[in-house]
Amino acid sequence: MLAVALAAPAAPVPSAALTVKDLDGRSWTPMNPAAGNVDVLIFVSTECPISNRYAPEIDRIAAEYQSKRVQVFLIYAEPGIDASKVRASFKDFHAGSQAHAIVDERFALTAATGATVTPEAVVYTNRGRQYRGRIDDLNLAAGQSRRVAGHRDLRDALDAAIAGRPVGSPETPAIGCVIERKRP
Repeated sequence: MLAVALAAPAAPVPSAALTVKDLDGRSWTPMNPAAGNVDVLIFVSTECPISNRYAPEIDRIAAEYQSKRVQVFLIYAEPGIDASKVRASFKDFHAGSQAHAIVDERFALTAATGATVTPEAVVYTNRGRQYRGRIDDLNLAAGQSRRVAGHRDLRDALDAAIAGRPVGSPETPAIGCVIERKRP
């Protein structure tokens, strides 16, 4: 059974250059981009239908913003998840994507960012966290959605971060599947 929830703001855990590896073994510090770069961590799940439904929009964002020095990281935060399941899900939902897949086995990125649901996006520049919340307002509540999003919050945050401006709404409520941190 999937639990669906509205993400409540949570205080992030400070992290000094948290280094993680993607599925290809490359090391990244996605919460500490170089000056002029923007990193987006999007927490996703292989089991969450809301998260999987956002795959096309996530891939469009990764492709459209890559030339603007934006790196997109898909953070798989699920108890007991292994790389083979993530690879299969990535192939099914993000084939050809410009995003990098990371398994958050010990929930280090989840804890450091304060992410609580999938999908939930967190944007970092060299000035720190700029945004945390929903991708857009397509979902009104658990099981209730619009046909078309009215606000594209993540894109707005990225545009502001790229331009060096403050993000208008640095936190928005994300609606999705609860990230359970229990280890099997």
